[in-house]
Amino acid sequence: MSLQDQIAEYKAAFVKKAPLEVQELMQQVTKNLTETGIVDKAPKVSEKLPAFSLPNQNGETVNLDDLLAKGPVVMTFYRGGWCPYCNLELKAYQDQLANIKAANATLVAITPELPDVSLSTAEKNALEFEVLSDVNSDYARSLGLVFSLADELRPIYLSFGIEIEKHNGEGQFDLPLAATFVIAQDGTVASAFVTADYTARQEPAEVVAALKTL
Repeated sequence: MSLQDQIAEYKAAFVKKAPLEVQELMQQVTKNLTETGIVDKAPKVSEKLPAFSLPNQNGETVNLDDLLAKGPVVMTFYRGGWCPYCNLELKAYQDQLANIKAANATLVAITPELPDVSLSTAEKNALEFEVLSDVNSDYARSLGLVFSLADELRPIYLSFGIEIEKHNGEGQFDLPLAATFVIAQDGTVASAFVTADYTARQEPAEVVAALKTL
């Protein structure tokens, strides 16, 4: 089953169980975020991305320049292990990991979650690629990808059992857009997927196809 099919299946189940007013509020917040034009500010194809130096789920520092020295890099941003759409995406990338490696590329997932939490996410999803902690969303912010979870959604998330501050740190409600970049070895963006719709994700097979063009 494709990632898009899995997302559609999850959304259909959510629509059946979530109160209509909650669904409408979440849709309105997404619409408001889209209308800010935040997606237009994100990195585009042929632009060069700044380097990063971030801890992985094991506390080891990972540098973008070191990764690029070995080949292209696939960089995907996700909100957190509490996000069902993110977990579906991470598992889908795990399923495509052999094909990504066959293209001589490295896959990293970047999240604002603290390292201990990202380790739990990696273990829960049996991930064999590195999950990097972008504490305070500093790197994502440098790319223009960050927004703050709307005040009106915070109590709703709590009612779902999602405590963002436990994942990101006290007072931290900043999250990245759903975004995936294929970075060529010269550090430029070869492929970019960025959306303000938190339920949307790029199909990993499309990323593999982009890698094959490099």
